[in-house]
Amino acid sequence: MHLIFAASNHQQRNFKTQMAHARLLPRQYLILGLVAVSAPLGDTCLSRGMTMPGLPAITLAHPATLVAAVFTPWIAVGIALLIGFFASYLTALSWADLTFVLPATAFGNVIVALLSRFWLNEQISLERWAGILLITLGVGFVAHGPSLTERPAPAAGAEAAVEGEQAR
Repeated sequence: MHLIFAASNHQQRNFKTQMAHARLLPRQYLILGLVAVSAPLGDTCLSRGMTMPGLPAITLAHPATLVAAVFTPWIAVGIALLIGFFASYLTALSWADLTFVLPATAFGNVIVALLSRFWLNEQISLERWAGILLITLGVGFVAHGPSLTERPAPAAGAEAAVEGEQAR
């Protein structure tokens, strides 16, 4: 059992080392796209649902209203999209550094602003648009870096010692 774990752990390190040197695969771009799009869509659906006429005010003092809100269509869709975001986010973190994946979520600020302005009809100030532009430029800088930080490989003797400890 310990040898299987050690072998799969070794394979995972090799995969991550290969990812530091390789370009992203199309499916990995798809995952990053889902990370970038599903959270803003989910948040916008939640906002749309919470502003629907006839929905009572939600307070922690009245948990029944919160439970009832969860079953309204827009809020249910928003929750489903946020679950999809979390699944794709975890998937991306399995093959890339947090410092690479998190900026993909930052691009969601642009999507939220566009959805808020044109779907929810919210007014967005010039200062907010400028902030969104700065965030987008920052995401561009991070996106050109490696998806995974290279770490030095452990010495062969150190790896054998770890496997020996796990066998006990």
